[in-house]
Amino acid sequence: MTDDLALGEAAKALGVSVDTLRRWDRAGKLRTHRDERNRRRVSRSEVARLSARPTRHQTGTAGSPRNRFAGTIRSVEADGVMALVELEAGPFLVTAAITRDSVEELGLAAGVKATALVKATSVMIERGTR
Repeated sequence: MTDDLALGEAAKALGVSVDTLRRWDRAGKLRTHRDERNRRRVSRSEVARLSARPTRHQTGTAGSPRNRFAGTIRSVEADGVMALVELEAGPFLVTAAITRDSVEELGLAAGVKATALVKATSVMIERGTR
């Protein structure tokens, strides 16, 4: 029994289409070989190589937000029911719009240690540094 997979089996294991695997093969991203009937075969080790993904960092808590910025409050500007809280976390500044009640309940003020938790689908990434 061979340890190779048919192209369809490999595509299913990788969560891509057979056409994608054919393109990857032509582009050299996927290593295949041909069987006696000239069909593409993919080794299990090749599927494992392509399945490898970097390990994501753990939250370290029971909460779900993965992006945490521990730092010190630089400023709190309260106006009406809302407040802007600016946190300095190393070289990063994070500004949060939260309620005045939250500021008071958490005791947030300049110089207080705090952590910004970011859980959003609209976080944007730009390339390069300023």
